[in-house]
Amino acid sequence: MSVPLLTIVVPVYNEVKTIGEILSKINSVNIDKEIIVVDNYSTDGTRDALQDILRGKVINNIKVIYHSYNKGKGTAVREGIREAGAELVVIQDADLEYDPAEYLKLIEPLRKDEADIVLGARFMQGHSGLVFHRLGNKFLTGLLNFLFASRINDYATCYKMARKSVFLSLGLKSTSFDIEVEIVCKALKKHLRISEVPIAYYPRSYSEGKKIRWIDGFQAIISILKYRF
Repeated sequence: MSVPLLTIVVPVYNEVKTIGEILSKINSVNIDKEIIVVDNYSTDGTRDALQDILRGKVINNIKVIYHSYNKGKGTAVREGIREAGAELVVIQDADLEYDPAEYLKLIEPLRKDEADIVLGARFMQGHSGLVFHRLGNKFLTGLLNFLFASRINDYATCYKMARKSVFLSLGLKSTSFDIEVEIVCKALKKHLRISEVPIAYYPRSYSEGKKIRWIDGFQAIISILKYRF
């Protein structure tokens, strides 16, 4: 069996309404790939939906890992990276906020050896989105840039692509949403080349199931300070 070029790691928690569509979108991207879904003990029917997808065999080269309890997004991401069989790895949320068609843009700086890690930046194309999240992200990214003397546009983006070896070299330990902070801060401390590519973004509302809350922003501040000092 040939080794795929790209592993898509999909951490999942209670996404029964979108899991089928997002996996279909990933499957349709014209690139040699594998999909690793890590279900973080969903209780809304997501697991049944995943089992139906596996039985239907309509998604190519997919593996599903089921957690026996909720271990947090960071744990799911780290496990997916460890299990990746491809040279390149990208993280994909299970909602529909990010379009998998963007993989083809993200991969170019890596193919050309212009970057060690590529971020899909939501705010380079004038995305407005939810006011609270836009302003919160601007503040947190500004804090990170000030402390690390960097010029990142969108540290909190889901889309982070790198070689598996690069991800592993970061020694990631986060168990929650602060995995986003840890990846970028550790990459900056190691002086890795970070490239940002503008992407489309389709934010959902709290009523549609958005899970990021103000407490996650507070935790992000603590994490940025921790990884800097």
